Amino acid sequence: MQQKLHIKVGDTVKVISGESNGQEGKILTIDRKKSRAIVEGVNLMKKHQKPSATDPQGGIVEKESSIHISNLMIVSDGQASRTGRKADKDGKMVRYSKKSGKVIK
Repeated sequence: MQQKLHIKVGDTVKVISGESNGQEGKILTIDRKKSRAIVEGVNLMKKHQKPSATDPQGGIVEKESSIHISNLMIVSDGQASRTGRKADKDGKMVRYSKKSGKVIK
């Protein structure tokens, strides 16, 4: 069974600890087995790329590296907030912001 996470692909998140502390970005991918996510423009690493048919130049490329999901906090209404789960009117579970109380889409 897959574990439930407080974040989803496409959410805007803020990094709360580590080298990229304070940066915000959109989630591109999530690795549920390792509990890590790749966030757009956060935790950039330099990768030495060998020339290939698609990239004949090669060289040093900056690429996003994964970051542990415990170091990420979802941003809703412009501020970082913890998330909770509650049932809506139809009985379906939805995520909500603990700071503002609003439902997160």
